[in-house]
Amino acid sequence: MQATLIGAPIQTGAGQAGCLMGPDALRTAGLITTLEAQGVRVTDQGDVHAEPAPEAHHPNPALKNLQLTTDWVHSLRRAADAAMAGPGVPIFIGGDHSMAAATLPAAATRAARDGKPLFVLWLDAHPDINTLEETVSGNLHGTPMAYAIGRGAFPMFPAVPHPVDPSRVTMLGLRSVDPPEVAAIRDTGIDAHDMRAIDETGIAAPLRAFLDRVVAEDGHLHVSFDVDFLDPTIAPAVGTTVPGGATFREAHLIMEMVHDSGRMTSLDLVELNPFLDERGRTALLMTDLVASLFGRTVLDRPNRPNAGRLAT
Repeated sequence: MQATLIGAPIQTGAGQAGCLMGPDALRTAGLITTLEAQGVRVTDQGDVHAEPAPEAHHPNPALKNLQLTTDWVHSLRRAADAAMAGPGVPIFIGGDHSMAAATLPAAATRAARDGKPLFVLWLDAHPDINTLEETVSGNLHGTPMAYAIGRGAFPMFPAVPHPVDPSRVTMLGLRSVDPPEVAAIRDTGIDAHDMRAIDETGIAAPLRAFLDRVVAEDGHLHVSFDVDFLDPTIAPAVGTTVPGGATFREAHLIMEMVHDSGRMTSLDLVELNPFLDERGRTALLMTDLVASLFGRTVLDRPNRPNAGRLAT
């Protein structure tokens, strides 16, 4: 197995500063050595730097950091396209979720070049499917899915020659969805599962059905993993905390099932805000989850100091 790390220290799409430290926090938490322990050959390409893009304008006065985010999307898109042309699994470590405006189109372009359909597993409390006209907060990390599927106009961002097919997108863990996003999910046919549905049926059934489709259609699979997919009691380092997220056990099960499918071709790790963390616990958890995604099982997993020790 091979993996290429690309850091995207972008925070202009988020409402709270701190995500620019995410790539370094994941490296410090041992992401590279953890992957190498799984037999993965890792190449760390360092961090992308935003270069000036064409001037960006839009009539919605609520939009925040439109020019800076546009600069980032253009720069990261070039890096993502290059990474997708190489061997192995590109892992994009961020950075807020606006970075998916670069990684999703790049993944779709590679899939089209290989003659394969692209599937997207979106692990997030939010669908991020607002258009530039609809967003009320103005935070652009709430828009990348709309851009990638061709919903709404994003003239300041790079062209998307191969929009993501919304019928091949599955969202798990939703629990904060704006009214226009509810309508967008219904109208586009995205397979969306909120936490109530997961509470009722469990996480395995919808994920297994999705992965079976990926295998049946011989597709590529891009996984976009937002920290706020997890419950904030186990992953506090995120600026958009929403109670009631996935548990430790649910998250590891997802990672192991995706690994077992053998279909993941690219990965986003987004919205880690070390400024809000507690002694690095969220970065360490994300690192453990990535290890499961690359094949580590419970019997392989080393205990953290004092983990499971009975009180005396």
